[in-house]
Amino acid sequence: MSANNAADEFITAVYADEEGNILDAAGLRGMGRTGRENIALTPDDLIPLPESADLMLLPGHQAVGETADGEVLPVTGQAVAANLPAGYTRLYLPAYERAADAERLPLYGYTAVVVYHDDLYCAAVYTDENDKWDPAHYNTPELKNLVKRTKKALPHNRIVEQVAGCSLKWHCCTAQNLFYRRWEAGIPASPVCNANCFGCISLQPAECCPSPQQRITFRPSPEEIAEVGVYHLSVAPDGIVSFGQGCEGEPSLAADNIAAGIRLIREQTKKGQINMNSNAGYTEGVRKIVDAGLDSLRVSIISARGVGYNAYYRASYQLQNVKNSIRYALDHGVYVSLNLLYFPGYNDRPEELAAWQAFFRELPVQMIQVRNLNVDPDAFLDIMPAETEKPVGTKKFLETLHKEFPQLVIGSFSHYVEG
Repeated sequence: MSANNAADEFITAVYADEEGNILDAAGLRGMGRTGRENIALTPDDLIPLPESADLMLLPGHQAVGETADGEVLPVTGQAVAANLPAGYTRLYLPAYERAADAERLPLYGYTAVVVYHDDLYCAAVYTDENDKWDPAHYNTPELKNLVKRTKKALPHNRIVEQVAGCSLKWHCCTAQNLFYRRWEAGIPASPVCNANCFGCISLQPAECCPSPQQRITFRPSPEEIAEVGVYHLSVAPDGIVSFGQGCEGEPSLAADNIAAGIRLIREQTKKGQINMNSNAGYTEGVRKIVDAGLDSLRVSIISARGVGYNAYYRASYQLQNVKNSIRYALDHGVYVSLNLLYFPGYNDRPEELAAWQAFFRELPVQMIQVRNLNVDPDAFLDIMPAETEKPVGTKKFLETLHKEFPQLVIGSFSHYVEG
């Protein structure tokens, strides 16, 4: 191999200077982080940085790289991370040394970035076809006029007012789909929750970090729910309406209104799919909504072990309640997927993998959606159970599950389920 080819194959660490310019740390091998450990990356860990990914700086977190002798050295500059678009699962966090006085990072899914083949690469795998969630389809110049069109069609509907704000201020894609009249659109319905998730994106204590969503403050009536549901499902291709959005609490706590709303929707249209995103901890509410005609249920979950589940959700219910809800949904023909909140160095620990294998043997759900957990890495690990064995790695974690459960679809977001 020539000297130039050898240089092309070298994985180089990157950092940001004081002006925010992203530079390569010549001679230092690029690294990633699993749990609290910084490790050297290999070509098998990398893909070209997706065009729609966002690069982010990590204040108070110093970039690091590895010398030819295997020594890990800090770089005079901030660590750099990628925030990946839907459809990509990160394999490693960005490598860094955290300053003692560093403030908690905002709620994003930080992914390792390096230079490889003289270009930016990230430590991730492509886990799902994501054309519907490509950022190019959202925040288009005509969005404001489309919002006005829907407000005119559905005047005085508080749900429309809520998701209009989510669309224009918070740039929520699921909210915007209502106005684009396509695919999956959100119907937020519950201002309260029965969990206190550490990484909640709609409600955080003031001393923590800003939430990237603003939670609703009202309870929509069944009529408001049905008005939006019929409006969307009647015209949207691959139409889905979803309860349980980033701007609300736990939808099953609004079971009476949602169940009544579903029945009103189905009296007027049989088109499309009715979905709920839920923590599934309130089994009585889940049962009411399933009985009303729910088509699919996506359950947010981080661990198949009670100790890990409780540490993150800090809920008024137990993991067994979640399992009871899933069992009821499966027994009543509902398509069930898990929204697996994924963090490299936690979910892929051997004890977690074993627990997931036992979980799927008991509850044969149809799909897991592997979602990059948006959280400050150190703050997350501070609250979770301590590591007892070395993680097996994200790829092996996913491969092991797919091998034992070949019917299990492994993706990143809800799919349209045909009748």
